[in-house]
Amino acid sequence: MHFLVDASLPRATATSLSKLGYEATDVRDVGMGRSSDEDIAAYAKAKRLALLTRDFDFSDVRNYPPSAFFGIVVIDLPSWTSVDAVLDVINEALSQPDLVNQLSGSLLIVEAGRIRHRYR
Repeated sequence: MHFLVDASLPRATATSLSKLGYEATDVRDVGMGRSSDEDIAAYAKAKRLALLTRDFDFSDVRNYPPSAFFGIVVIDLPSWTSVDAVLDVINEALSQPDLVNQLSGSLLIVEAGRIRHRYR
């Protein structure tokens, strides 16, 4: 699995994902740190990457239908959540192989202690 990490997440996210055995590309490393949601979504689709973000706009299935993507994971935590806590929630969710294996064509909304999974 290869994730595209949105600029709304900590810089350490890609490193954390690699420790879980995933590939990760941070949008800031490909010159897209200030790109629009539409451009980021298009890049993720073109490169066949699952999108990992805190931007709740990506949870709108009318604009970003899960079936059109290789997976969308939206981290839903308060803005004041520490970097370590954000990474812990991501690690907890993405360390579940069954969940990750079903990610393509799906939307996950990840909160502390809860994961909502919307299929195709």
